[in-house]
Amino acid sequence: MKLRLWLVAGIGVALAGNPERAGSAGATQLLINPYARSSGMGGLNIANCYGIESVIINPAGIALTRRTEFLFSHTRWLVGSDISINAAAFAQGFRNGGTLGIAVMAFDLGQFERTTIDQPDGGIGYFSPTLLNISISYAKIFADDRIYVGSSVKLIHEAIPDAAASGIALDVGVQYRDKKGNFKLGVALRNIGPQMRYRGEGLSARANIGGTGSTFTNALHTPAGAFELPSTLLIGGAYRIGLGGETELRSREASSGGTGGEVDYLFSIVPMVGFYAHSFQNNQLGGGVELRYKSYFMVRGAYLWEPDITNKNKAQNAFNGMNFGATLELPFKTGENRYSSFGIDYSYRPTYFFNGTHSIGARLYI
Repeated sequence: MKLRLWLVAGIGVALAGNPERAGSAGATQLLINPYARSSGMGGLNIANCYGIESVIINPAGIALTRRTEFLFSHTRWLVGSDISINAAAFAQGFRNGGTLGIAVMAFDLGQFERTTIDQPDGGIGYFSPTLLNISISYAKIFADDRIYVGSSVKLIHEAIPDAAASGIALDVGVQYRDKKGNFKLGVALRNIGPQMRYRGEGLSARANIGGTGSTFTNALHTPAGAFELPSTLLIGGAYRIGLGGETELRSREASSGGTGGEVDYLFSIVPMVGFYAHSFQNNQLGGGVELRYKSYFMVRGAYLWEPDITNKNKAQNAFNGMNFGATLELPFKTGENRYSSFGIDYSYRPTYFFNGTHSIGARLYI
């Protein structure tokens, strides 16, 4: 009943959003998902994300990492644009039910020819912009393993030669899971922080100022305008349908498949819905499904809708709403009654322009 009410409310406001403010926010790389497992669901696994990858959607899911998790991901962003994204993350669980996570996301935008006022045609070398996000997260389990709460502090750094902007942002999230881990709800608020502003010598120039009988050189500074962060509210739900009978999960600590110590099934169908309320663009509403064989193999697909998404001449982004992905996760024994796992994730997001976006990742849970 609660999920139906959320869906009705989400549909009512999904037609709103703030399209008239599109393009006026800064640090919009905070909205980019570089992780293959969650991007294959279009980020709609707000209630169902787990492990350190949750840092990009709902930090509450980080609490599902009970031991140690490493994650590496590479994304070819809008193939043909020569943009790539590398992400690395680490999470460590503690006995008190808390988990600490650290994640780094770096962009490779290629090289640009350097120009100046005096040399507008270039010929003086090249430069590479810097876009770097670093997240420090903490999540904890409450209420008999049914409530998960997490938060992230993100350090943001953007730079070009002689000018840079740095900022800080906060994410907070909560997840609810029923006793068997079938019904799940999630809410997250992302990218809340003060305005950012570019500063540096690149915003100043030296000019000759002449007067009666004298000429001197002075520095002229051009103050840069401040810009806001792309804050977003996320609401989602998921329900796991088990098939083939229940299977005995080795233990809560042995699982990295997002089921914790809950009941597991031979086969599972997990439909998910999600709503994104954006401050600087159209709101988004979507649904998808993940098919699972235990925690070993998963395929997923989702559609993320927004106004004008089917019209490439009016859409506010290059993506057409479709998302696809798959995961292969292999367990291996590392001690008596102790199991670890190694997983490979892949996602593909088709686009109207360029040749889509590919992400591939590897994770180790020990």
